[in-house]
Amino acid sequence: MTDATELLDLWDAGGTPDRLAVKIAVKASLATLVDAAPGHAVEVRVPPFAAVQAIEGTRHRRGTPPAVVECDARTWLSLATGRVAWADAVADGRVRASGERSDLSACFPLS
Repeated sequence: MTDATELLDLWDAGGTPDRLAVKIAVKASLATLVDAAPGHAVEVRVPPFAAVQAIEGTRHRRGTPPAVVECDARTWLSLATGRVAWADAVADGRVRASGERSDLSACFPLS
């Protein structure tokens, strides 16, 4: 997660990371989530960069998924690196999580 850490450091310093670098870091960290928690029960969205399905359970095929987690790239990378706790990000609205199995707290930080 070094790349994600560098991006977060730049954001924290008031800078604006390169959009392509953010996209690459988001996609890589989402792939790590899918490897760690495979399945199709929860759709994890980090617009506009990517969305994946993860977590064991009911398979989502069409329409609105039964469980959705959505946040911006900075929040996602902060969760992935352990810089922010899941409960804090949900409590202050940085993460929108709904549906069964949408609590991803056990997945972070990603390795």
